[in-house]
Amino acid sequence: MKNKVYVIGMGPGAADAMSVKADRTLQECDTIIGYTVYVNLLKETYPEKEYLTTPMTQEAKRCQMAFEEAEKGKKVAMVCSGDAGVYGMSGLMLEIGADYPEVEVEVIPGVTAALSGGAVLGAPLTHDFAVISLSDRLTPWDKIEKRLKLAAEADFSICLYNPSSKGRPDYLKRACDILLSVLPEDRICGTVENIGREGESRAIYTLKELRDTQVNMFTTVFIGNSMTKEIGGRMVTPRGYRIG
Repeated sequence: MKNKVYVIGMGPGAADAMSVKADRTLQECDTIIGYTVYVNLLKETYPEKEYLTTPMTQEAKRCQMAFEEAEKGKKVAMVCSGDAGVYGMSGLMLEIGADYPEVEVEVIPGVTAALSGGAVLGAPLTHDFAVISLSDRLTPWDKIEKRLKLAAEADFSICLYNPSSKGRPDYLKRACDILLSVLPEDRICGTVENIGREGESRAIYTLKELRDTQVNMFTTVFIGNSMTKEIGGRMVTPRGYRIG
C-alpha cells in the first residue's frame, strides 16, 4: 500500500467555500503543509492537526517536506489557495514526486479566484476568457506583456492574478498601459479584494480608472471584453443568449 499525499485546493479561504471532498480529506489527514498565510486560515477549523509551513519562494522545500512526511506513514495534505492546478502546487508536486515512487499523489480541485471573485462581481467570465498572472518571479515580463496584448486583441475577458506586491507596486499600471494600447479607456473592469474572507470588497471601474487604482496581492482584477457592461453595480459579460 503506497503512502499518499493530497494536493488540495482550499478555495478562497473560508471553510464554507471549500469542496466537501477537500474538507473530508483534511479531516482525515495527520499533517497539513503549505504557505504560512494559507495554513493559518485552516488552523481554527482543524485545530488538532500537525502543521508545517515554509515562506514564499521555498515551494520546492515544501513539496519535499510533504513527501518525507508521507514516507513516515502519515496522511499528508499539501494545501494551496484557490485551485492547486491554477498557479498552485500540483505540477511541482508531481514533478518532485518522481523522486518518491512509493508515495502516491492525488490532486483535489478547489475554486480558483477567477471563479470566486467573478461571482462576487457578478458574471464577468460567461464567455471566453484568459487568466494571466502579473508576477514576473517565474515568468519574464516581456512574455507577460505579449500575453496581455494578444488577449486584448482577441477580445477575451481577462482575469489578472498577482496584480501588485511590495516589490512591484506599479505592475497593474504597466499592464493597463499595455491594454490601453489596444482597448478603449471606457472598457468595464472590476476588482475584488479578500475574496471569501474578512474585509471582502468589490469595485467597478473603467480601464482608465483602473490604471490609477491601488491594489495588493489579495486583489483579483477583471477586464471585460467588448460586450461587458455594468448592470446594477455588477459586472456582466453576456454570453449571447436570446432574451424574450
